Formats: sequence, structure tokens, C-alpha cells
Amino acid sequence: MPPPRRPLHAHKVRKPGAPLGNKPPPADRGWDPVASWYDKLVGESGSDYHRNVILPAALRMLDPKPGESIIDICCGQGVLIKPLLEAKIGKFTGVDASPRLIDSAKSRHGADPRVSLIVADACLSGAWADGKNDAASCLMAVHDVPDPAGMFSNIARALKPGGRAVMVFMHPCFRIPRHTHWGWDADQKIQYRRLDSYATPLEIPITTHPGKRTGEQTNFHHRPLADLLTAMGKGGLAVIACEELYSHRRSQSGPFSKAEHRAAGEFPLFIALKAVSLR
Repeated sequence: MPPPRRPLHAHKVRKPGAPLGNKPPPADRGWDPVASWYDKLVGESGSDYHRNVILPAALRMLDPKPGESIIDICCGQGVLIKPLLEAKIGKFTGVDASPRLIDSAKSRHGADPRVSLIVADACLSGAWADGKNDAASCLMAVHDVPDPAGMFSNIARALKPGGRAVMVFMHPCFRIPRHTHWGWDADQKIQYRRLDSYATPLEIPITTHPGKRTGEQTNFHHRPLADLLTAMGKGGLAVIACEELYSHRRSQSGPFSKAEHRAAGEFPLFIALKAVSLR
């Protein structure tokens, strides 16, 4: 399952999702049905948010060292491969449920002997979670998988004891499709963030081609932050650092720009967590 990493588009709430647990989801092919569209959106270098917010934070927290073995969970078309190889790591392993996205990654980096790309469901047990990696990453995918507890457990298993993991995903407190919005207070002249729901787990279909009516959708799985942190701990990951990441985008000058700029710096778009494996 890929990043952005996943899109920020029109969406419609369907129903609450199942609570976090250890029951594995049925095997699927991840984002295979929308792989072509997603590859064009993200490509090798990443989306605008990747380049300016997500990747800089992930690489800073991951702090890759020469010769290290690093595994990217839900790697998609391999947006992390190039910067990690430039950091002279010894081995990169990418795992994703979509054969088509793995093929895209192979077309760009498959000839490099340091790169191994595997088609596998990150939520299910697999030989790839072999405890041989110094570090792991998971970018913009925590909210894309139906069983994050299973994925966290596999991330911990993929690491050496004390190995580090960095996960970046949409901030669950402020960014829930269809349940969080911007609002304007004319009296106070401030832009605020409105939350219509938070505590209820939700499975939210997201249209990947808004306006084209192709019927293609992906699912966004909202979980309260406490549920995600607890699932990480149960999976064998201990969080040691956190960064809340804000949008780099700013509006054009106008009567609301000052308030919009302030709000953009007050309400984070993404959250980045660094953890170590306790296994």
C-alpha cells in the first residue's frame, strides 16, 4: 500500500470500521486498481507534500547510516528508494500489496543489487519480517490499512532488537475526511478547524478521480490516536519521538490571508512518530 502517500480528495463516509485487533484482514492487492493514477500522482520523487514536508521529516527522523539495511512498509512505487540509496545504505527492502506498484518501483530501481522489492500484505505474517533490518519506514499508509495492529507487529518483527521505525501519516486529530473542516469566525477574524467526529473509528471511501466518475475508490481508515499508540505498543514498538508536521502551502494575499497563514501554522496536517523495536 502506498503514500500522499495517499491522496487528499473528495470522500464519502461509509460506516465505522472495526476496532483495532489482531484478526488479519482478507488478502488483497492493495492499491492495484488505482496504481497507474497513483504512480502519476507520486512518481519517483513524490508529490508536492512529499517533497516539502513528508520526505524531509521522514529522512531526518530515520537518520539513515551508510551500510544499514532499511525496510519500507507499504512502499508503493518506491518514493524513498532514491534518497536512501543516496545516503549509501547497504540494502533497501520494499514491501507492498500492489503488484503493479511494485512493478513501477522495479522499473526505476530493480536493477540496483541493493534493492529488493516484495509483493506482500503488510498486515499479514510473512518471511520478509525477519528481524534483520536496522530501520523501517512507513509513509502515509497507517490510515490505508484495515489492520494497523497487524502491520505494527510485523514492522517490529522486521527489525533487529532496538531497531528504529519512522511512521508518517495524516494527523488523526485534525484530518479526518468529511469529519474535519475549515471554518471562518467573522467576529474574531480567525480561521478555525472544526471537528465533527474523532473518537469513532471510521472507514471512509475516497474517490481517486474526483469529477471523472470512474467509480475508483480507496479506503481511509480513521482511528483515534490513542488506539494507534496502544496498537503500536502491543505490536512491540515503543514511541520515542513525535513531530507534528504543518503544511508548507500559503494562500495568495487577500483579506483572509493573515488568518489562513496563522491557521496553517497552528493545525498540523501530518504526524510523524519514531519508535524502537522491543522484540
